[in-house]
Amino acid sequence: MPGLNALELARIQFAFTVSFHIIFPAITIGLASFLAVLEGLWLKTRNTDYKTLYHFWSKIFAVNFGMGVVSGLVMAYQFGTNWSFFSDFAGSITGPLLVYEVLTAFFLEAGFLGVMLFGWHRVGEKLHFFSTCMVALGTVISTFWILASNSWMQTPQGHEIINNQVVPVDWFAVIFNPSFPYRLLHMGTAAFLASAFFIAASAAWHLLKGNDSSAMRKMLSMAMWMILIIAPLQAIIGDMHGLNTLKHQPAKVAAMEGHWENHPGEATPLILFGIPNQEAEETRYAIKIPYLASLILTHSLDKQVPALKEFPPEDRPNAFMVFWSFRIMVGLGILMILAGVWGLWLRHKKRLYENPLFLRFMLLMAPSGLIAILAGWFTTEIGRQPWVVYGLMRTKDAVSAHGEIHMSISLLIFFVVYGAVFGVGYAYMMKLIRKGLPQIVPNKESANGY
Repeated sequence: MPGLNALELARIQFAFTVSFHIIFPAITIGLASFLAVLEGLWLKTRNTDYKTLYHFWSKIFAVNFGMGVVSGLVMAYQFGTNWSFFSDFAGSITGPLLVYEVLTAFFLEAGFLGVMLFGWHRVGEKLHFFSTCMVALGTVISTFWILASNSWMQTPQGHEIINNQVVPVDWFAVIFNPSFPYRLLHMGTAAFLASAFFIAASAAWHLLKGNDSSAMRKMLSMAMWMILIIAPLQAIIGDMHGLNTLKHQPAKVAAMEGHWENHPGEATPLILFGIPNQEAEETRYAIKIPYLASLILTHSLDKQVPALKEFPPEDRPNAFMVFWSFRIMVGLGILMILAGVWGLWLRHKKRLYENPLFLRFMLLMAPSGLIAILAGWFTTEIGRQPWVVYGLMRTKDAVSAHGEIHMSISLLIFFVVYGAVFGVGYAYMMKLIRKGLPQIVPNKESANGY
């Protein structure tokens, strides 16, 4: 590709593949727990609506799970092909963490997934419910190890560098590094939010089409309760995560704020909108609110937020991309909170299922959770640059010695293959959603309907 060097092409390829991959596990995490709740409610109440919803969403879960596994395999191979110097430098930490993820999470999910999907009429109620819970637990454990690895790259500790290689000396410190708890909570709640909006939008679409039923109403109701609770909680977790980032990665926060320079005695204003210019070292057309950045990030009206000019130019992330990806994430988060409040008000007015404006809004919000996850991921990963392991290894030193032609060809192949394979998977998933809820026929061989 003209105008791009091998490093830039490798970064684009990694960003492209990870953006595809992160979508499917995010939905899988939320849907797995949703299925466990549905089956638990079915066992407790024997209300067939929960069983109907379980069968409906288990098929969509299976499609997401399969596409997540396929895209995840590609991610693992890239470390050895495109980022071999990174693997040589940090593989003694990132390698075992990924192995732990496979041994504790993937094997757990794969072992019980077959029972969960195909054992409804073949095993007892308790075993089937246990299998569903184990699959849901597996998705959470997988999130734990993946974020432990990535968080260590953001805030590395518990290691020594010997012969230009990272050697772990304290695995507890490696795993529970300073940013890990905040990033785990932030990503976990983001996955539940993305799934909740996905579920709510599916219900809204059918209700708008006149496919009204008690099961469809339960689907929307459960999703809206989740949104009402999780969306404000996510804002609180995000604030805590921001304070942690300010402590350990101040240059990233400066880029998120589009803040270039501090003046003596002046509190830092919050720049709502603007156009950060890396070369001019300023944010043009900035719309500012005085004192607010200091209040949010330092919880005071006199302390200053670090500015980009306090860091050497070669240590600054791309301010334009970090600034705007952060605002997309925050803007969607505000809309999510408003959606939850609006749903609560309509529930109080007993119009949650009949208000067409609200249902259309929820339909438009269907991809909001996934877009917010991608925007947040871009913020944290681009904001870490120019480091691949923060403060230890620069990205330019991590890339393999490939030429531009080889990287261009592989990138084009990824575009074509991903577009075809995952395009088909997405189309099939949308077909399942449009088809609607299945008609559950009681199993004649089982007195309990399993």
